Amino acid sequence: MSRVVVAGGGVAGLVAARRLAETGATVDCYERHSEVGGRVRSTRRDGYVFDRGFQVLFTAYPAARRELDFDALDLRSFDPGAVVAAPNHRAVLSDPFRDFGGALESLFTRDVTTLDKLRVLKLRQELSDKPDRDIFSGPDQTTREYLEERGFSEDFVERFAAPFYGGITLDRSLGTSKKVFEFTFKMLSTGEIAVPAQGMGKISEQLAERAREAGATIHTDETVTELDPHAEEPTVELGRETTTADAVVVATDPKEARELTGVETIPTDAKGCVTQYLAFEGEELDAGERLLLNAEGDEGPNQVAQLSAVAPEYAPEDEVLLSATYLGVPDDPDETLTEQTRRTLASWYPERQLDLRHLHTSRIEFAQFAQPPGIFDRLPWIRDPDGPVYLAGEYTDASSVNAAMQSGRKAARAVVDDLGLP
Repeated sequence: MSRVVVAGGGVAGLVAARRLAETGATVDCYERHSEVGGRVRSTRRDGYVFDRGFQVLFTAYPAARRELDFDALDLRSFDPGAVVAAPNHRAVLSDPFRDFGGALESLFTRDVTTLDKLRVLKLRQELSDKPDRDIFSGPDQTTREYLEERGFSEDFVERFAAPFYGGITLDRSLGTSKKVFEFTFKMLSTGEIAVPAQGMGKISEQLAERAREAGATIHTDETVTELDPHAEEPTVELGRETTTADAVVVATDPKEARELTGVETIPTDAKGCVTQYLAFEGEELDAGERLLLNAEGDEGPNQVAQLSAVAPEYAPEDEVLLSATYLGVPDDPDETLTEQTRRTLASWYPERQLDLRHLHTSRIEFAQFAQPPGIFDRLPWIRDPDGPVYLAGEYTDASSVNAAMQSGRKAARAVVDDLGLP
């Protein structure tokens, strides 16, 4: 019976482990942390749920639909669109096809022009049926260049696109590849943004459960420190222990994957973020289940999410839980960032007095790899490492949960083909 080692118990590794175990192979997955999930984890404390940074699931993700049981995740959805916020000003921008309640307010907002709204509808029509392979092929440019070329106004680009898609790509300058914009725009047009009722970590927990049910063994607090694919039987170093395998799937973070495999094309330029979790008692903000976008962007968080309005399970009863996300990894202490968020919300809601309490801060130095124009022509192939070693990570496809799941499945298929597994 073939034995496969999976290095890393994040989303990609868990999908690979499950798919390999389903063939009857002996699969051992080694995760260096005490829990699986990589960046897709949640902390549950005192009745609150804190995800590892602000994360959401796009329900239209093809790989997510294939790998996950949405019903079991008990998903809670955000309302389409967002609230564009500035001092003494809030305006709803929504999708009239999926949000009839916000359609009228969106129609009369002056934050973007009528032509902008028509261009959004045209873009929605174009991209909804565009195959993913077509989106990720052909010439490339920055998202900003793409939007300007299509005639969107400066107000639309700066007040909506920069904070909204900047929050998705962690790049408010909109220097990210337009292919990322097109793919995420399509996902938003054809599905919802959601979180599991008990936190994003439930996604990883479900993937781990499915891998175990298929027969994979998941070892936590164990790290693959070195590989030798050229030994008579490929060897895997686990601290003081050495083991062998017929194949090894490397599903660690990009920096570790590059060190283990020597594949120099694995991208390691990082985009980071800091997300603070804050709570207050009393009436919810009128943004409801929509994101609040910082239209000015000079100070304060890029976006604020009223998580307990979307998923009441994220906070105790009578508590409102907010997440406030800063792009990059500012080294300001928690107290300074909390005060910035207080000032920002006070300017957006001068009629409210919010007694914000800081509960938790998540600082993620490597939340995504940078995705400038042309990046998708330079990403590594799953079979790039020497010997029977394979890559499974979003860095083989694109920086998203969808790509991570997709890469795990592709890596498993490559191992199955090369080992002749059923």
